[in-house]
Amino acid sequence: MTRAPDLHWWQTRRFVLAVALLAAVPLLWPTVPPLVDLPGHMGRYRVQLSIADQPWLGQWYDFHWQLIGNLGIDLLIVPMAKLFGLELGTKLIVLVIPPLTVAGLLWIAREVHGRIPATALFALPLAYGFPFQFGFVNFALSMALALCLFAWWLRLARLGRIGFRAAVFVPLSCLLWLCHTFGWGVLGVLAFSAEMIRQHDLLFGETRPGHRIEWTRAEAWRWARAWVRAGLGVLPLAIPLLLMAVWRSGDHVGGQTFDWFNWRAKIGWVLMVLRDRWLFFDVASTAILYLVLLRGFRAPFQYSRHLGLSALFLCLVYLLLPRVVFGSAYADMRLAPFAVAIAVIAIRPRRGLSPRGATTLAVAGLAFVVVRMVATTWSFATFDDSYGRQLAALDHLPRGARLVSFVGETCHNQWTMSRLEHLPAMAMVRREAYTNDQWSMAGAQLLTVRYRAADHYAHDPSQIVTAVQCPREFWRPITRSLARFPRDAFDYVWLIRVPTYDRALERGLVPVWRGEGTSALFRVDHRVPAPEMPATIRPPRY
Repeated sequence: MTRAPDLHWWQTRRFVLAVALLAAVPLLWPTVPPLVDLPGHMGRYRVQLSIADQPWLGQWYDFHWQLIGNLGIDLLIVPMAKLFGLELGTKLIVLVIPPLTVAGLLWIAREVHGRIPATALFALPLAYGFPFQFGFVNFALSMALALCLFAWWLRLARLGRIGFRAAVFVPLSCLLWLCHTFGWGVLGVLAFSAEMIRQHDLLFGETRPGHRIEWTRAEAWRWARAWVRAGLGVLPLAIPLLLMAVWRSGDHVGGQTFDWFNWRAKIGWVLMVLRDRWLFFDVASTAILYLVLLRGFRAPFQYSRHLGLSALFLCLVYLLLPRVVFGSAYADMRLAPFAVAIAVIAIRPRRGLSPRGATTLAVAGLAFVVVRMVATTWSFATFDDSYGRQLAALDHLPRGARLVSFVGETCHNQWTMSRLEHLPAMAMVRREAYTNDQWSMAGAQLLTVRYRAADHYAHDPSQIVTAVQCPREFWRPITRSLARFPRDAFDYVWLIRVPTYDRALERGLVPVWRGEGTSALFRVDHRVPAPEMPATIRPPRY
């Protein structure tokens, strides 16, 4: 983006740099970024970094390096932990993701439109979309990189460097796949749609803006030829298909793919693209995005053919994706914010929009960004305070302890998530302890749980407890968990905001720390037998 007299303030490099740095602000204060799954991932990083030095970790966990499409931060944390330690190293990596996402979106908009349209600013808060808030960090990193790589793909095409692009994107696509398969797949969809438009224009001339396409047999044939040529054009991105075949063909690979066309969930995800803490505020912000999308169909705005087709393809992929892919949940939910973001940056003003109108729109877009960033900063600081109060328990936990943790949850899907579901993994990070919140899915990640003595309390979701048995959930009531967990397998019990329970269930548990409400840390007295489970509690459902 070369500086020129006709550039507006939101189209300059300085503005892009400033708004990218603004996107990092919400993550500056928290010690541990308050993303739902992130503490669990950090626990895995602790095992991979320390299993050779702490032999007891090898008694509880299996960790083997292998080629899988989900290794982004798992690889980056190795040098970062040596330089900054595990916690700060993880924070620095995660802190870079939103600025990369913002920069990628604005770069794509510049490449497609020639200048950054004012409407593109409305897409920037989606850098903190619900998938990022959920803590899908390898996915989020791969998507941020995919957006930047797509912008470079467009730039190289604009400069006519097709041969160089083909050569350089072979290794880049493999690295992106290694970070997370989702980012590589989205890059392929975006690149293919852009190539379709480029090949169509090369073959038959560029379609005039606003020209209405008549779908005759000849026009259909033109697009069919463009489709084939686009497929050939994106072949440099296809090498990871071989890596995928190797990854998914082993006997060690687990995980099912199911829950197709769950329309109720899909409708919910598109309403939750900005879900964070405040229902009304988040939904109202989402409504603004959809109003911008609707306005793009009317003068003085229009949709770019390049990004309009990309957004359409992403929407089709979103509709076709199941909820669970290879055992990884929320596969379709992850795509929703990015489909919306691409659709928003596809909008550009027609020639009829005055400079004053464009400036007013840019001010409104920037205000939207600032308000969302301020709210996210406040939300993250509040979550960080909650983390700090709970993590005080770890000051009373010895290193290498066998810890079973129970985190309170409700049966209904509250808009504001506690983000405590995987906080027990911080005992792994800070005390090299055993915790029962790790995922254990062969082939999906490098760590699996091997501690058989823990029985049904060995891994996720055994750490989540409720007041009653929730329909269609594996979560157990707190009463059942306290009465049934194998006490010989654990030395300590950590309760984190669990539902109220009969204190008689604390028999054999010696309190060493009590926090707010029901939060507490107990030492297990193995000489005292476990209490009887009340007869009113139904037998467990495994």
